[in-house]
Amino acid sequence: MSNPGEEDATPIESVRQLASLLAAGGKPAAAWRIGTEHEKFGFVRPGGAATAFSPPPYEPGGIRAMLEGIAALRWDEIRDQGNLIGLKRGGESVSLEPGGQFELSGAPLASLHDTKAEFDRHFADVRTVGEPLGLGFAPLGFHPTATRADMPFMPKSRYAIMRRYMPTVGRLGLDMMLRTCTVQVNLDFADEADMRRKLRVGLLLQPVATALFANSPFTEGKPNGFLSARANVWTDTDPDRTGVPPVMLEDGFGFERYVEWALDVPMYFIARHGTLIDVAGASFRDYMSGRVPALAGVTPTVSDFADHITTTFPEVRLKTFLEMRGADAGRPDMMLAQSALWVGLLYDAAALEAAVRLCAHHDWRDLAGLRAMVPRQGLGAPFAGGTVRDLARDVLAIAADGLAARGLGERVYLAPLDEIAAGGPTQAEHWLARYAGAWDGDVTQIFGEAAI
Repeated sequence: MSNPGEEDATPIESVRQLASLLAAGGKPAAAWRIGTEHEKFGFVRPGGAATAFSPPPYEPGGIRAMLEGIAALRWDEIRDQGNLIGLKRGGESVSLEPGGQFELSGAPLASLHDTKAEFDRHFADVRTVGEPLGLGFAPLGFHPTATRADMPFMPKSRYAIMRRYMPTVGRLGLDMMLRTCTVQVNLDFADEADMRRKLRVGLLLQPVATALFANSPFTEGKPNGFLSARANVWTDTDPDRTGVPPVMLEDGFGFERYVEWALDVPMYFIARHGTLIDVAGASFRDYMSGRVPALAGVTPTVSDFADHITTTFPEVRLKTFLEMRGADAGRPDMMLAQSALWVGLLYDAAALEAAVRLCAHHDWRDLAGLRAMVPRQGLGAPFAGGTVRDLARDVLAIAADGLAARGLGERVYLAPLDEIAAGGPTQAEHWLARYAGAWDGDVTQIFGEAAI
């Protein structure tokens, strides 16, 4: 989850005002950029004082020390109630998920080659700082060994509020917070019509991405029956703020309708004077109407709405850009492939039109319904007389054409997905084979093999 942003105390006067803030993200195609965010689990390397492969604490010798070490590489610190909870440098930031998952929010970049270079620099920094601390980092969709109780809670104010509220709205919200890692790509749009087309393609094809990038087959040291346990967690986290909101697929959908949807999503908090006011469960609409007793006399501001948007979790999230959110974290080449997939589909006009036609060929309910199937069945889930793997081949062919049309030599980054679509194992299936074979049932071996 993102670090605290810049404050804007402008009072909110209307839904149209909020919609205009989202619309302001529109850019000409020449200015479209690629921003990749990816998370990874820390673990204690064997040979240290702590239990091998256990999640590191905030302190001592844990996540705070990691942040301090990376800050020394010319990053600016971000603090919450005096605690170091993030870093920023230029367009990049490092932030913490609730269980100490280490996240890079990459800068807006012009090409996937730039994204790869950013990955390489970040992973090198993490190794340089982590190895003397006896820490490693592995990008996996769900923690393969730790229980909820094993996971530390980071000292970030919003997480204390979420920790209390999550169990009241879903069975697996705390697992989402503590035991999942994802990779997402943030992409631009030209205007409202372009946003609508890209968002709908993203929502309807997100289950295909979930199946391709499945990388979470273990829970507490054993196979869990899923290929993407992370994706399953999201099906029982909080129905008010997750999934595929039908309004986003309705005729006439645009910035104002998105705002209207978000206004009815329950809030977590409002920030004032460096502290958070817990209003979890109250809607932003009630706040704007003065119907939240805890916020009596508090004027809703643009910053309040910006914070609120970061606590909505649809499969594709709209800010001043679009976030593709359906994939497990995984191998570096796979996380780069996630960006390549969506850039190929959405950043070339002909490819986007082909993706729109592909989606229109199927009932949207059937495509959206795959979200409930692919966590367990992956690419083998039945669809349209075949399987999701067949659909994935069509999607990848469009993405490949889109990347080729960009003329930047980025097609190469789809290679690991081509192998999977052709019948090769997903990351989850690879790990399950290792578990049944070379590992002899010892899931802890995944840390060494998956470490960046």
